Amino acid sequence: MALNSLFKIFMPKSKIFNELFEKVAANVSLMSDKLRELVGEADFDKRAALITQIEDLEHANDDLTHNIFTELGRNFITPFDREDIHYLATSLDDIADYIYSSAKKINFYRVNPNDIGFQKLAEVIQMSAAELKSAVGQLRNMKNLKSITESLVRVNSYENQADDLFDMSIERLFETEPDAKEVIKKREIYQVMELATDKCEDAANVIESIIIKYA
Repeated sequence: MALNSLFKIFMPKSKIFNELFEKVAANVSLMSDKLRELVGEADFDKRAALITQIEDLEHANDDLTHNIFTELGRNFITPFDREDIHYLATSLDDIADYIYSSAKKINFYRVNPNDIGFQKLAEVIQMSAAELKSAVGQLRNMKNLKSITESLVRVNSYENQADDLFDMSIERLFETEPDAKEVIKKREIYQVMELATDKCEDAANVIESIIIKYA
């Protein structure tokens, strides 16, 4: 019995980490869906309700990320490098933070979200989060490396699109917005949304590192 107990301590807790990461990735994807819905909603109060939902998901992700770090401290053997587990958890949490920040700033600054820059950046965030959800879900067995890699390539492509969208949105903003305050507020929101796509690329890079090491 003592030997069996010791053996269990040193067994990799793959299922625990996979389940936690899959929940985090699913939450991030759902948050991106809510953000996309939010930028299409003209009513301030309805946007506020969506922001509350995004906030709840962000708090849930904080708890899940804390659980990942707790499990990291409990287990001697992990399904992949401890550093990669930490980096992946952190990068996914960063995406959630920037999605929440983007949503919150739209209502805080009382800007009209019916803006092509907001719409397109929210779409890119949503698509990136969906690809990360797919890639994270396939880390459980790493049997379909082609599918994982294709998702990661798309995330990198979306991040490049976001860079172009950001530049075009800023250019359009300075050309068409006469109110300096509106320029400042919208530019900040564009920046936060673009940073969310950067964090998606960071997460994709961590997943790429994992599959190179362990596939």
